[in-house]
Amino acid sequence: MEKAKGRVFKYGDNVDTDVIIPARYLNTSDHKELAAHCMEDIDKDFIHKVQPGDIMVGGLNFGCGSSREHAPVAIRASGISCVIAKTYARIFYRNSINIGFPILECEEACDKIAAGDEVEVDFDTGVITNLTKGERYQAQPFPEFMKEIIAAEGLLNSIKKKQGK
Repeated sequence: MEKAKGRVFKYGDNVDTDVIIPARYLNTSDHKELAAHCMEDIDKDFIHKVQPGDIMVGGLNFGCGSSREHAPVAIRASGISCVIAKTYARIFYRNSINIGFPILECEEACDKIAAGDEVEVDFDTGVITNLTKGERYQAQPFPEFMKEIIAAEGLLNSIKKKQGK
């Protein structure tokens, strides 16, 4: 796996899938179109400020709400390289891994990282380094099977790879 490095966009607890990608945009599966509306109901400037590689930090129960896969797709397509939260709604967590989008849980990081901080994440070790504050936090690294799914850019690609297709 690799590392991610970027500027932080920080949100609070219970960021639900309707906030991540409002239901009014679910009539498309185009990833760029979904990204164009990511977070717009709570952060109108997000899509204009986000840069490839940036990192999203949330609080408790990130991704709660409906089970739509559109939410992690919109976040990834916006340029965000990973999400760090205290906890995730389980279906959001699984949908993220299924599409090969890395998300980590780390309460200490979420408490100490501020919006705008520059952060680096080592997916192999789970170490999150706040380059702005000179602090390190430890998240649980991904187990091997999840690393394979993320490296293959999704569960279906991982299965095809294992089957030699």
